[in-house]
Amino acid sequence: MLEAIGSALRGTRENHTEGSLPRAIALLAIPMVLELVMESTFGLVDVFFVARLGADAVAAVGITSSTIILVFAVCMGLSMATTAMVARRIGEGDPEAAGLAAGQAIVLGVAASIPISIAGAV
Repeated sequence: MLEAIGSALRGTRENHTEGSLPRAIALLAIPMVLELVMESTFGLVDVFFVARLGADAVAAVGITSSTIILVFAVCMGLSMATTAMVARRIGEGDPEAAGLAAGQAIVLGVAASIPISIAGAV
């Protein structure tokens, strides 16, 4: 298991359809867990430094953090759906359809980012 953790941290390229299932799960889960830990640490450090400015500043950080988490949830949902669609097409042996699905996801992501960006700017 330690070797799998090292491989996940190094970002080695592996075929997850071959080999043991627990190793594949670890290789896929470790980077996501680390990203969430770093995101949480960013929020804590942000509040720590902003706390010196007063309660209103801490409240502003709390509200924006919650909003960012909601935006991340939408992004992660789109990412998971894209991953599933592309993986299915690759599994079917149809890389052209996988490319089409990826391209459509990019267009959808850009289209979804426009209203979010406008709301953020306002």
